[in-house]
Amino acid sequence: MSLFRAPTARQLDMSLAILRVIVGGVFLAHGGQKLFVYGLGGVTFAFDQMGIPLPGLLGPAVAVLEFFGGLALVVGLLTRPAALGLLFNMLGAIVFVHAKTGFFLPNGSEFALSLVGSSALLVFAGAGNFSLDALIARRGSANAAGARGEPSLGGQAA
Repeated sequence: MSLFRAPTARQLDMSLAILRVIVGGVFLAHGGQKLFVYGLGGVTFAFDQMGIPLPGLLGPAVAVLEFFGGLALVVGLLTRPAALGLLFNMLGAIVFVHAKTGFFLPNGSEFALSLVGSSALLVFAGAGNFSLDALIARRGSANAAGARGEPSLGGQAA
């Protein structure tokens, strides 16, 4: 691998898979904590204490989004819409919670901002070839080609 050569398609796909699994795992863990440790009542109470509007609606919605959105990223299913939801989730976290405490951790916005950037990348780039999204796309292409009487691509993405 050359330092200055553009990455191969396989390297990009592997990079997207690594990013999806790590970022998805972070969201999955945080959503699981909200759902199974704090509970929806605890999350609602915390959102209310932080001054987040509509805490009874947004608290549970964020918990479900983080858990199932994180799971979606890990397996690469519906990656773009899941990443878009998580991106807006983190923008809300920055605006309502982290911005008032500065940039640096432990309470600043730097970690949430990293998740915004990672989510944005996945919105634009998609899941990559090592994902359920790609598997579904390949099967859809093969079925469409078969219906038109065209030769199949043999399982390769178009």
